[in-house]
Formats: sequence, C-alpha cells, structure tokens
Amino acid sequence: MPRFSFSCIMLGFLISLGNTAAQPSCEVDPESWSKAALQRSLSTPLGLPPIPHPADNPPTRAKIELGRKLFFDRRLSINRTMSCAMCHVPEQGFTNWELSTAIGVEGRSIKRNSPSILNVGYLSTLFHDGRDPSLETQFIGPLTARNEMANPSAGHVVSLLNSLLEYKPLFEDAFGAHASLDRIGMALGAYQRSVMAGNSPFDQWHFGGNEAAVSDAAKRGYEIFTGKGGCSGCHLIEEEYALFTDDQFHDTGYGQMRENERQNPPSSIPVQVAPGVVHQMDFSKVLSVSIKREADLGRYEVTEVPLDRWKFRTPTLRNLTVTPPYMHDGHFSTLTEVIRFYDQGGSGLPGQDPRIHPLKLTGTERTDLETFLRSLTSPDLDCLTAEARVEQPDNY
Repeated sequence: MPRFSFSCIMLGFLISLGNTAAQPSCEVDPESWSKAALQRSLSTPLGLPPIPHPADNPPTRAKIELGRKLFFDRRLSINRTMSCAMCHVPEQGFTNWELSTAIGVEGRSIKRNSPSILNVGYLSTLFHDGRDPSLETQFIGPLTARNEMANPSAGHVVSLLNSLLEYKPLFEDAFGAHASLDRIGMALGAYQRSVMAGNSPFDQWHFGGNEAAVSDAAKRGYEIFTGKGGCSGCHLIEEEYALFTDDQFHDTGYGQMRENERQNPPSSIPVQVAPGVVHQMDFSKVLSVSIKREADLGRYEVTEVPLDRWKFRTPTLRNLTVTPPYMHDGHFSTLTEVIRFYDQGGSGLPGQDPRIHPLKLTGTERTDLETFLRSLTSPDLDCLTAEARVEQPDNY
C-alpha cells in the first residue's frame, strides 16, 4: 500500500485555494503555445542563465509539441493508466502535493518524493540520487520500473508508439522519421527544458533593482540565507543568476535520521484528519496494511562508494512554495519544519556535512528566512500550467 501523508493532502488542498499555480489564469492559444514555449527555452529569464541545450538536440516547436503529448499520455504505462504528468502535476508545481512519496501503476509504492520538473533543464544530474545525467535518457527508468509505469522493456514502448496512428505525423514533423527510443527522449527533453520559471520577486529585486519587489522581511531573510544561516553555501547565488543549487550531493544528516526511524518505528503516529484535528494512531495498524518501507542510501545506490551513503542532490529552492512536501521522501509538509530541522543543526549524526550545524536563529529570523524563501516563486507558473493543459491527455 502507498504511504499517504494526510497532512500533505490537507496542505495541498489549502494551498490550491489561493495559489496561482493551481488556478491558471493565463490564456494560451492552442495554435501558438509551442512558439511561446520555444522562445522561452531559448531566452534568459530574469534570474536564470540560458538553458544548456544539447548540441544534438536543439529545440523546435515540433519537438516540444510531441514531448508535451508524450508527457501526458497514459497509454505509455503497462495498463494505460499512468503518465509522467500524474506524478508531475502541472497545477501542483509539476510535482505532487498529496503524497509524501510517489505511487505507480496499481498503487505500487515508490520510496521517494516526486521532484518538480520546473527548471529541470539546468540540472546536470537527475533524480534525488543523480542516477541519470540527461533528460534524453532519464525517462527510460520510470517507463520500465515495476513500481512506476511497469513496461516490460523500452522497446515495448517504441513499438506501441509506432502502432498509434496519431504519433506518426508528429514524429515525422519533429524528426523526419518514425518513433525510436532516442527520438522519444529528445522530444521529452525539449518539452521539459521549456518548463522554466524565473522572474520571481527576489529576481526583480536582486537582479532587477526593484526595491519594492520584496518586503523588508524578505530582505532580512536574504541576509540570513547568505550570512548566519549559511544556506547559500549549497544553494548557490551567482553574480548574474541564481539556480539555488550547487548540483552536488551532501549528507545533511536527514537520510541517516530517517533510516534510524525506519529501523526503530514509533508506537503511534499523529494523523491529521481535518485542519486542526489530529488523532494518534497505533503504528502497528499502519504496518498491517502497508508494505515494508525500504531503506534509502541515497547516492550510494548509484556509485556503491561507502562515502556516498546518505548523500542526496541539493534541490533548487526556486518555486518551493508550490512544490511541497519537502526532502527526498516528502516527510516535511511545511517550510517551517524544514527551517526548524536545519536551525537545530540537522540530525547531528556521524558523517553529516560539517556545514550543517546549529544556527540558533531567533523566532523573527526564522520567519524572515521563510519570507525570503517565499519570494522565490515565479509569477509565470499559471502560463506553464495552461500550456501543459492546452489539450486533453490521452486515455483520460
């Protein structure tokens, strides 16, 4: 059974009531949306550098249109029920608010949280553990993983696409050829690189010189972020742009802490059933209807280098207000919880990165830091959502 986070379900519902990402107001022309997407992927939004497009896969409108269709097509899973977009929901910041960890076909559990694809084109390694270096090949893992889309092979998907008549002209327009594994990856890569969002209030202030773009509290939070908090040591801010990630792998103490909790489960857990209503549930009842939670060794599972145990890729902080829950397993529902974890110095377990240490922030400083993090949300998310939903998904 999947491990649902009831607090995340309520959080997602509450956020959706007032978040522009959940209620797109941007009008998109079905005939020209891909032109805007292509221009965006070739542009340099305020606060972001140019997207590094592969030399052998320059973006085109035809590739972006094909990639969007593939991303939303449920027929690409073994039982025609799951698409990429079901774990990367456009209205939810291209991730999933309701679940701590993703689920695949037939409700099969996945041990990690769905990462957002917003600005994914800037990353040099993909997945929380960096197991794939390219968007052109990243899709193969989810397509064939038994607990995700569960196809028996990548070739099975290629054969399927060549049998679907509506895909033939799309591949011809994009590549002048029929569907193949490399062309599927090129189209998906081209589409995902167009899902980019900068020009946040922070960008308008820090890079654009608009002093009124953020509040005084956000400016104080920035000083904490780059100073006392030491956050910018891993969540980088460059002179002309800010990706808010070093694209590296670190042991923050969190992974090992969660493994210790897995091996030593509590006798009861709090379950939020309504806003402000929490019940303590006997944890043995949860275990009786759940599969056993897997250990997660992070980067070690890719390299098998002992020093890589518990290391995970530094996530970008852009648009994090619309991409809860947080951490690689979605255990934290709110930014307040994340800030509290780092303020206390992580878990303090052996091997933890020495840059993670008690910060001793005051209540006001924690509030200001959170206000700064909230200023990293782009105003363009509703247009990205509208583009994604320009057509109905296949097999809906």
